[in-house]
Amino acid sequence: MAAEREYIAFLYRRLDAERAAATGELGGVLRDASTETTEDLWQREVATSALSARIGRLRVADSGLCFGRLDRDSGEVLYIGRIGLFDEEDDYRPLLTDWRAPVARPFYTATAANSEGVTRRRHFRTRHRRVLDFHDDVLDHGVADGDEVLLAALNAPRADTMGDIVATIQAEQDEIIRLGHTGVVVIDGGPGTGKTVVALHRVAYLLYAHRERMSRRGVLIVGPNTGFLRYIGDVLPSLGETDAVFATPGELHPGLETSAADPPDARRVKGGLAMVDVLTAAVADRQELPETPIEIELDDVTVTIDAEVAGRARARARAAGVRHNQARPVFRDSLILELAEQAVDRIGGDWLDAREVPELAGDLAADVRSELSRSRTLSVAVDRLWPRLTPYGLLVELYGSPERLAAACDGILTPADRDALYREAGSAWTVSDVPLLDEAVELIGPLTPADGVTERMRRRAERRYARDVLTILDTDEDPDGEVLRAVDLIDSERLAERQEERDHRTLAERAAADREWTYGHVVVDEAQELSEMDWRVVMRRCPSRSMTIVGDLAQRESPAGARTWASMLDAYVPGRWTYRRLTINYRMPAEIMEVAGRVLSTMDSTLPVPRSVRHAGELPWARACEPDELSSVVASLAGAERPEEGTLAVLVPEGLELDVDHPVLTPRQAKGLEYDVVIIVEPQRVLAAEPAGVADLYVALTRATQRLGVVHTEPLPAVLDGLRRLDAEVAVR
Repeated sequence: MAAEREYIAFLYRRLDAERAAATGELGGVLRDASTETTEDLWQREVATSALSARIGRLRVADSGLCFGRLDRDSGEVLYIGRIGLFDEEDDYRPLLTDWRAPVARPFYTATAANSEGVTRRRHFRTRHRRVLDFHDDVLDHGVADGDEVLLAALNAPRADTMGDIVATIQAEQDEIIRLGHTGVVVIDGGPGTGKTVVALHRVAYLLYAHRERMSRRGVLIVGPNTGFLRYIGDVLPSLGETDAVFATPGELHPGLETSAADPPDARRVKGGLAMVDVLTAAVADRQELPETPIEIELDDVTVTIDAEVAGRARARARAAGVRHNQARPVFRDSLILELAEQAVDRIGGDWLDAREVPELAGDLAADVRSELSRSRTLSVAVDRLWPRLTPYGLLVELYGSPERLAAACDGILTPADRDALYREAGSAWTVSDVPLLDEAVELIGPLTPADGVTERMRRRAERRYARDVLTILDTDEDPDGEVLRAVDLIDSERLAERQEERDHRTLAERAAADREWTYGHVVVDEAQELSEMDWRVVMRRCPSRSMTIVGDLAQRESPAGARTWASMLDAYVPGRWTYRRLTINYRMPAEIMEVAGRVLSTMDSTLPVPRSVRHAGELPWARACEPDELSSVVASLAGAERPEEGTLAVLVPEGLELDVDHPVLTPRQAKGLEYDVVIIVEPQRVLAAEPAGVADLYVALTRATQRLGVVHTEPLPAVLDGLRRLDAEVAVR
């Protein structure tokens, strides 16, 4: 123990030295006031970004720097940790091996039956920088019991954010994490099987193994709600990777953030591929022909835009093969050409035979075109017949006009589905609108600086960049051990001036603000909820199709979501995606999984129930009460059940409000999260909700890691029969 403590203390000293050196180098870069040519500025900003990122990686490695050791039959000893540390004076001899390195793989996969050349595997348990104890798996004697370490981690109290599993990765998880396939990988599995955390570790592994290719473009991580993204947000940084954009489906269109949901019928209609044709027709409907001729008075003649003239100009603009707004100049120029010919013909009938004097006709046509290009009347006509559109304006006018809906949906949607799209002007944007706005950009053209969105996001990101750099300098030491204060190097005004000289945003910030950005890898969690239209957005963001798709079809609640993975993926990567299923339940003890399994069987009796690796020794309970005492009973039970360390949540059906001093969420808000203790209120109302009550109840039942309770005022659903009944007079704990 003394020897291990000393070695790990040595690793921390090495970590501190590397971080101090990087911090000192960053300070030197910011102190540099040499000639600021364009090249100087570019080199300084590249250095600043690289050093800031390195300091960030070294900082997050502080927690649990070294968590394991491998002794090989060759006599080699490897210490395994979050990052790699090397002895530069001894031919870069590894002092600490990064967990993602191929040589570290046996730490997760070696068994007594297949030791992979490992004689002993040691697991360290640490707190802050101190080694508390360790556990050994002695593999060359045919004995290996890694469950002690795993069970200790599973039984530990949960925190408000997800922890990584880098120290306790299991063999079936490691196989997925290190898959050499860099295309689309689907990780399927029931609740508690570790799908999400495996996907995040896979991202960290891919960024390590394919850094040059993937780090240039960053990673997009799509999760079901902001609570879930906050919960998982610390996992990638703890693994040493920070170039990631976290977004919900309601945030995939730059400048818009929404969590509002449409009614089920509208969600279903908006999520279907037929909306591509509807939007195409809606744009075409805005390329109008005049019902009555439009007269344009010129100096010498009056010309007329009628349906025939506008029709020929419209045909030329559509034939240009560009988006609507980009085709607008083509339409305008075509009108000018048509009207100039019309003017020459009319003027020539009075005093010029154009066939006899072609030069004069050409000069006249040029004069008329010049006059038309300055005509206010013509500009108004173009605005009316081929207006400049925005994605937002297109949808607002489409949704709020029965006439435009009828024109756009004719022959595409049923009258009932068309009516599901109608809504009053001023309604909030919904999550289902986001892929439609994105599709509209494909038809209309991208947002421009005139729209203001991109510029606002850029300025916001620049301010965040300045704050982060100053924070780094205020919290690190220079190589001499003295604290570096940002104001000693550069003041905020000077740093702000430099930001105006170049785009200082991080890769993640630039990517989030740029709809045209394409990512090196995309992770989609709770992917069963994405509609066909959502998948079009995701696929645009990753043309390389390097993706990790995470989901459980049994938990689908969206009427537009996936029923099979093939139905969503074969349109983009037919027969070229890899499927893996996780079968072991690490979250719920067997007592809770047995109850959830009964609900699962009502959805699909062929779906396998994940196998729990542990028992809690305590059955889930149920407590009945009167409606007028619901809040007080829930508050009392939650207070009694709340663990001294760990988390508790109360899950309620949509629309139910409780006066309790504990987190209260709906099953959909709790999707992807986990708590030590969960109390479900009125499960019969959750089950009865359409269209996905069974899936919502299944989600609610599978959030607890230790204990589960139910409070109800109406009879319990038959599927929950058998819960341990609590007498009203008996204290829970």
